[in-house]
Amino acid sequence: MSTPPAGEPPDDPADQLPDVAPRLRELRRGRRLTLEAAARRAGLSPAHLSRLETGRRQPSLPMLLGLARIYGTTVSELLGELPSERDPIVRAARMEPVAADGWTYHQAGAPGRAMQPLRLQVPYGVQGDLVRVHPGEEWLYVLDGPLRLSLGDAAHVLGPGDSAHFDSLTPHRIAAAGPGGTELLFVHTLLQSPAAELCFGGEVHRR
Repeated sequence: MSTPPAGEPPDDPADQLPDVAPRLRELRRGRRLTLEAAARRAGLSPAHLSRLETGRRQPSLPMLLGLARIYGTTVSELLGELPSERDPIVRAARMEPVAADGWTYHQAGAPGRAMQPLRLQVPYGVQGDLVRVHPGEEWLYVLDGPLRLSLGDAAHVLGPGDSAHFDSLTPHRIAAAGPGGTELLFVHTLLQSPAAELCFGGEVHRR
């Protein structure tokens, strides 16, 4: 087995999203993007994107959000969750939870919309150092457990019933603030313009 590039975790065949891998490859090819071009826009190495497309790595939520923007689609469609757009009701039984890099999330909206809602379960100590920067807006509402939200240089601790609404070009981090983890509702806007792609490229990184 080859050694992954510095800064990337090793492959774990047990952690896979088998339905996502072929969809990622299909969408990239459908947009006529090379592996290198798509990886550059997403802020990933070509080797890492290749592992995502072959199911050898599990994409995190920020990766799914970024790839969805690049390919002009939604996280719901990447995950194969395709409820009818004409039906405004999203039944809980139809939305299976998906685990990615320690977070568990449930789709809570239909595909093809400008606004993408999710219900997230965030364990303590997972992805807390991941800084996200991308076009659009985000809104979150804490359902259970304390949440630590960093916006630029400011840090906030939110409790159940608290919410936040911010421009997602502001560098931000989301983490559970207590050992019991946190659960929240999360809504983000999906921007699909060339300007959005330019703004997004390469700006998600770890500190």
